[in-house]
Parts: sequence; C-alpha cells; structure tokens
Amino acid sequence: MITSQTPIGSGFTAASTVADVMRDIDLAGKIAIVTGGYSGLGLETVKAFVEAGARVIVPARDVERARVQMGALANKVEIEAMDLLSPTTIDAFAEQFLATGAPLHILVNSAGIMALPELRLDPRGYEYQFATNHLGHFQLVSRLWPALVKAGGARVISVSSLGHSFSPVIFEDLNFSQRAYDPWAGYGQSKTANILFAVELDKRGKSSGVRAFSLHPGAIPDTGLGVHVPDEVLRESGMIDKQGNAIIDPAKGVKTIQQGAATQVWCAVSPQLEGVGGVYCEDVEIAAVAHSQPVGLSVLAASVHYGVKPYALDGVAASRLWSVSEEMLGRAFDI
Repeated sequence: MITSQTPIGSGFTAASTVADVMRDIDLAGKIAIVTGGYSGLGLETVKAFVEAGARVIVPARDVERARVQMGALANKVEIEAMDLLSPTTIDAFAEQFLATGAPLHILVNSAGIMALPELRLDPRGYEYQFATNHLGHFQLVSRLWPALVKAGGARVISVSSLGHSFSPVIFEDLNFSQRAYDPWAGYGQSKTANILFAVELDKRGKSSGVRAFSLHPGAIPDTGLGVHVPDEVLRESGMIDKQGNAIIDPAKGVKTIQQGAATQVWCAVSPQLEGVGGVYCEDVEIAAVAHSQPVGLSVLAASVHYGVKPYALDGVAASRLWSVSEEMLGRAFDI
C-alpha cells in the first residue's frame, strides 16, 4: 500500500467550494481536458479552469447536445467528439490533439455512469460501468501520454467515489458472467478501478513529471448521475426529503455541485499537492485509510470522513489492473 495516504491539513473543509479552492490560482497558458465537462461536476470544473485562464477542451459523445447544455460557456471552450465506449473515437480525439503538438497540463476524468439497473455489455462484451468509468479513461490517458509528458508537470485526476467501498475489482469475473449482476457491485468495482489506476499511473509516471490523483467528490443530488437510483433509496440515505428536494449537509457528505467539484479542482491545481501523487482525496483533503465503515449507501447517514479502503490502494492489484486493462484493450500502455 502507498505510504503517503495521510491528511495534510489543507485548511479546507467538506463545505469548501470551487471558488475557495481557485482563489489566487492562475492557469494562463495551461491546457486542460475534462471528460464529462458539459454537465454536473465536470461543467463546474470547466468553469473554474476557464475563469482562471486555461484553454479547456471538452470531449463529448454528442457535440451539439453538449453545446446546448453548456450554454454561453460553450463559446469559451473547445468541444470535440469522443465516446468513452468507442475505442476508435478515443483514438481519433487523442490523435487530433497530439497533432497540434501542444502539451497537456491537466486531464480530469470526470465522466461516469452509476448503478445501471440491468447488466449491459458493450460491443466488446465488457460490462458498461467498468468499460465507461475505467477502460475508456485508461485508453484516453494512454493515447494522450506524450502530451502529458510534454507539459513538464501534469496531473491526471480520476473522479472515483465512496462507492469504491461497495466492491473491490473482481478480476476473475469483471463482466458478471459467473455471478449475479448487482448494480452497486458493478459501480463499486469501476470506482475501485479508478483509484487503483491512479496509484499505478502515479508510480509509473512520476519520473516523467506526471502525477495522478483519485477522489470522492461527495454525494451530489443535482448532477444527474443518480438517474437510475430509486427515490426511496435517496430518501433513506438522507439525500432528499419526501418532496424530492436535496438535503444539503456537507458534514454528511451531501453537497452542492460547487462543493462537490471542489476536491477534483483542488487535486488538479493546488500547490499544496506539489511532489505528491497516487493518493485518494475527499473534502478537499487527502483522505485517511478506512479500515472499517458503514456498508452500502448507509455511509451517507454517517457524519464522518469515509476514507479509502486498503484494497483500493494495493500495489499488486494496481499493477494487475494495468495489465488486465491492456489485455482488454488489445494494446500496451508503455511508460
């Protein structure tokens, strides 16, 4: 297990917002790519980067829909076609960027899907949540690697979740061919994969100046990520009231979008994290290791820091995930 997984006393809290994190941050001359940058936490992240002077590129499966969702902000960013479930579009997007010869300073992997109610496989036969949340981003990072190295100091941010506590990566049955499908187990292993990827990417990339981070943004009722989660589950977890209104309580992890995006923005830009990498963060702070915690969505009812499960930091599992991901994609990611 990595040894730097210890809080640093950042001075921020669960209620800190993107504006708090971005105070005095200047991104002029920097280039950022944000997946999922047209909605929810990704959109808030894009706003912060643009306002700080960065050039921001947003890949989207449906470019026109993304433009509509982003409103006036669409005129200040570059929206390009890419689908995390389509390897050819990932390659095309990356090749187009690499052809410009530009460096890539920040890559935020914010796109994701959660708790699909029924088992779905992509055309390759891979479970949708693992394919979208992990494999697509693994391929994107691998293809953009030369630009990340060219930056002479880049950060790759993987937006994970407390949902990683629902399941480790089940290497023997990633696609639920040998066990009953469970929406939260599928989501959990994909979120654990996000953390393990950051651990291994940082280990392999830090000598090239590329550092990696993963994080839990909080439970954000208004992002649309929970479209497949029944309202009764959200009510039981304390996220919404009987009328369906969000119950914002950062101390219990239920946040506004501005509070939720704060941690991924902090991971991407904060000078407090210089010389650090491979760590999992929450509440704008490096998280502690969680050796025990409530099970399932009941974690949202606990007024605690959730932390990160030891299995999500395991170096052996991280290395294995890297190799398995290469095999599933049929290509090597050599650093």
